[in-house]
Amino acid sequence: MATITGPLQGDARNTVAEALQGALVDLIDLSLVAKQAHWNLIGPHFRPIHLQLDELTDLARTHMDTIAERAVALGVNPDGRSATIAKSTRLQQPEGGWLEDGKVVATVTDILDGISKRMYERIRATDEPDPVSQDLLIAVAQDIDKQHWMFQAQR
Repeated sequence: MATITGPLQGDARNTVAEALQGALVDLIDLSLVAKQAHWNLIGPHFRPIHLQLDELTDLARTHMDTIAERAVALGVNPDGRSATIAKSTRLQQPEGGWLEDGKVVATVTDILDGISKRMYERIRATDEPDPVSQDLLIAVAQDIDKQHWMFQAQR
């Protein structure tokens, strides 16, 4: 069986693999949480938040593909299986049922804040071993920070 190898070895490879897998879990679950909120949203600010949640979902899906493909290019197997996400996620989960718009804004703001902090940790961790992966994580952080600001402004 053929395998994929990349330019990193040893501790450098392990550090970058951990950073990319953590980012992947955050992004996959963000896309799921955003869609769950999108489908169950109610309230006077339904329309703009509904649309913004779709933007957030698209952003997460775009970045998760880029992050997963970077892992593969390094010879690391990304794990986006539902069981892995459920076991590994650090994202606050929305309640079941209808979700009031103000509560969604507050929850998503908190979720994005946590993801942002973890992305910055990953950016620092990949500085030396892999500036290419670090660059991808910086792009994720930039978009997460922008969405965080936009949701936070609605509180």
